[in-house]
Amino acid sequence: MLKKLISILLLSLYLVSTTELYQLLKIPDLIEHYCEHKTLNPQMSVAQFLKMHYDHPVKDGDYKKDQRLPFVIHSAPLALFFTVSQRFELDVKNSNFRKIRSQKFPSYNINFCYKGFLHSAWEPPKHSPI
Repeated sequence: MLKKLISILLLSLYLVSTTELYQLLKIPDLIEHYCEHKTLNPQMSVAQFLKMHYDHPVKDGDYKKDQRLPFVIHSAPLALFFTVSQRFELDVKNSNFRKIRSQKFPSYNINFCYKGFLHSAWEPPKHSPI
């Protein structure tokens, strides 16, 4: 039973974070906003309310509240990809490492860099009098 509950919870979290399903969590805002409009205009039906906010939205005094309604603003959902292998193994071996011989190579030759090529290569051109 616990395994099933955890599976449902993880699947729900995955679907809410990777799809537009999180918009359904905004339904209480939709109901509250409809009640506000209903107090201002008692003849307003649910269909008229939905048409006003989804078919032809208008920037009015409650525009910020309108933007919090479900499926008004869309965002890029999180995309996760997993690859699962049939069998997962982790081998940890206690091996003896042998020292690798290395040689040092000088990165530059001071005499060559400062007295030779680089010094003359970056020298501005010389003009000779005509």
